Amino acid sequence: MSSLLDPHARGRVILVGAGPGDPGLLTLRAVEALRQADVVVHDGLIDPRVLDFAPPAAQRISVAKSRARHTLPQEAINALIIAHVKTGAIVVRLKGGDPFVFGRGGEEVEAVRAAGLKVEVVPGVSAALGCAADAMLPLTHRDWSSAVSFVAGQCKGLTEQNWAGLAGHGRTLVIYMGVACATLIADKLMADGVAPDMPVAVLERGTLEGSRALRTLLADLGGMVEREEVVSPAIIVVGEVVLLSDAENRLQALAKQAEALS
Repeated sequence: MSSLLDPHARGRVILVGAGPGDPGLLTLRAVEALRQADVVVHDGLIDPRVLDFAPPAAQRISVAKSRARHTLPQEAINALIIAHVKTGAIVVRLKGGDPFVFGRGGEEVEAVRAAGLKVEVVPGVSAALGCAADAMLPLTHRDWSSAVSFVAGQCKGLTEQNWAGLAGHGRTLVIYMGVACATLIADKLMADGVAPDMPVAVLERGTLEGSRALRTLLADLGGMVEREEVVSPAIIVVGEVVLLSDAENRLQALAKQAEALS
């Protein structure tokens, strides 16, 4: 990959994945980009320590979104980025996780290119990969899962999404943005034939202080989220690999496998 972070090139966008939270999971390339920034346009879940890599004089602009209120619609964010680039600034668009995994990074790249401006992309550790590693939960495993799928679990349009075949024996399903409608997600999966006793995990604040890895069965997913007062950022993992993130359950899972083979 050629070096795109030319300090002499002005008027451009660097779309940077900030990873799942812990600044230690930033790539070297991400840090290099931040250190060149004149303007940092960032999401609401970015750890303040990540922003500290930008120069003190760099302008920091939050475009934080929430379920109840959007500070700026996506079109306005695109326009904001483009306006700053046209002044000759180096604009770092900083997104949690990876910008091309449910980060709307593709839309922003299209908008910048359509304006005839330069754009680069620095990938980041996705929330699914970072949170799963933090919880010692392998998303694939030679004995337990040969496929993994990523879906958005937002309540709006949930019933129209086709998840058929994405969860079940030998498969792992990772659900982003699903905490608010966890009960509906469980009902949807069980209606599609996923067993009510399929193990699930909710990974809250993965890689950050106060992170939690909560485990239960699919039928209890909504109940557990409510009991434990889970809040975003959190992802949901559905699949037998959930058992492997817990030492005691792993022994039980291996015993079950041995019994099946005997």
